Amino acid sequence: MNLNYPNGKKYSPKEHLSDSPDKKRKNGSYSNRGMTLEEDLNETNQYYRERKIAVIHKKPTPVQIVQVDYPNRSAAVIKEAYFKLASTTDYNGVYKGKYIDFEAKETQNPTSFPLKNFHQHQIQHMEEVLDQGGICFVILRFTKFEQVYLLEAQHLLTYWERMKNGGRKSITKEEIEQKGHYIPLGFQPRIDYIKIIEQL
Repeated sequence: MNLNYPNGKKYSPKEHLSDSPDKKRKNGSYSNRGMTLEEDLNETNQYYRERKIAVIHKKPTPVQIVQVDYPNRSAAVIKEAYFKLASTTDYNGVYKGKYIDFEAKETQNPTSFPLKNFHQHQIQHMEEVLDQGGICFVILRFTKFEQVYLLEAQHLLTYWERMKNGGRKSITKEEIEQKGHYIPLGFQPRIDYIKIIEQL
């Protein structure tokens, strides 16, 4: 199926949550049980909702279907579709009366996080959320080490600006370790980012 952004650029699923073509992990250990970052966050958000800690949902992406084939009467296959709008960030909701908005990304790169994983419209959206006093951040996973970090949006914006001014096109792992907040993987919840927000 062909899926395109509103500007006509082809959509690549690996851009959305990962710069890796292999998001599924095969190791069956406790700390690495084959879950994608999205699945881990969806489980975490369900845990928060069930315990009335926070109400956070993954945003649906509006898609315009353009071409559908009907190979037989009981089946339909979508052949071409477009995103109706440029997506903003992956998740939003409310925690203790405060608006929360964040993006989730993962990388196979062991030493840095490529900024190409983000888009200008997402950066602009984060700026707008911060301007309104919302809580905005990104959750970054280094899949090689199974390490997850929360990086506040204001730091991401600084690194984005550095890139726009001719600087490096990624955030080093050391910078993420210094400015970000490490989230140890747990059982329930899997990625307890609310605990980090409480500390901020």
